[in-house]
Amino acid sequence: MHSIGIDIGGTKIAGALVSDDGAILAERREPTPAGDPSAITDLVVRMIEELRDGQEVIAAGVAAAGFIDAAQSTVYYAPNINWRNEPFRDRLRERLDLDITIDNDANAAGWAEFRFGAGREAHDMTMLTIGTGVGGAIVVGDRLLRGGFGTAGELGHLRVVPDGLPCGCGARGCIEQYGSGRALLRMANEIADAGGIGLQLAQARERAGGLTGDILADFLREGDAGALHALRQLGTWLGQACASLSAVLDPEIFVFGGGVSVAGDLLIDPVREAYLANLPARGYHPEPRFVVAELVNDAGVVGAADLARIHALGVSG
Repeated sequence: MHSIGIDIGGTKIAGALVSDDGAILAERREPTPAGDPSAITDLVVRMIEELRDGQEVIAAGVAAAGFIDAAQSTVYYAPNINWRNEPFRDRLRERLDLDITIDNDANAAGWAEFRFGAGREAHDMTMLTIGTGVGGAIVVGDRLLRGGFGTAGELGHLRVVPDGLPCGCGARGCIEQYGSGRALLRMANEIADAGGIGLQLAQARERAGGLTGDILADFLREGDAGALHALRQLGTWLGQACASLSAVLDPEIFVFGGGVSVAGDLLIDPVREAYLANLPARGYHPEPRFVVAELVNDAGVVGAADLARIHALGVSG
């Protein structure tokens, strides 16, 4: 039985008809009308109806960045959409005769990797999505960890530096300020300012009027020393965070998704080194695997669809 996954991002809304083995059968993409919550509802309804047309669909799942309640029904807070305590599931159910669930986008992506991607052979997995910010998803004993209020897995807001850099969440020293794509650009700019190995970065910045993720990615592919040093700093912070997470969660595998994960082993190697250097009882603790995600841009819709199907069938997930 098929299900539908919708992934609401800050710039686009993606939708897909997904089979029970995680295969995408049909897709839709539309720009996000971010300043108009009612327009988002209209667009999601239309997308679901188009994907459902002529198909046997058991459920639809919607993933969005923000805090979602444990009942998978209400969006407590979604910064990109201006939702506050939004009963989004009820709004969709009023217009669609279909089982609907709402999930955090990182949870949906993590679940897709656990079920069909890099974590499919594990029972306990922790995923970090390294994009503009840092998201997370935790699977414990084959079940997605949601927490008492539904907001577990906000790994980007694990504090790693007391009184460190201010974070958008209102705290200081969160890993998001040291292990995200935004942090990588800040580190690269600092290296460019210092000269030496940052000379090529500084020259590129002057030509382009500023460093961008694409420019930095090109330098990483070329093996530029300054860009590699910035990525190593980022990986070191992430590895320290993973060591702390291991003390609590003890996962078999850490999966890294998001735009920065395309760096592959250039990211994974410093993460593993810092993890081992900061792991309690080093030498007596089995080492988890560190891998990059496999589903990339499809993870959100696939995970949202599968979580909705599981919910409709009354299966644990």
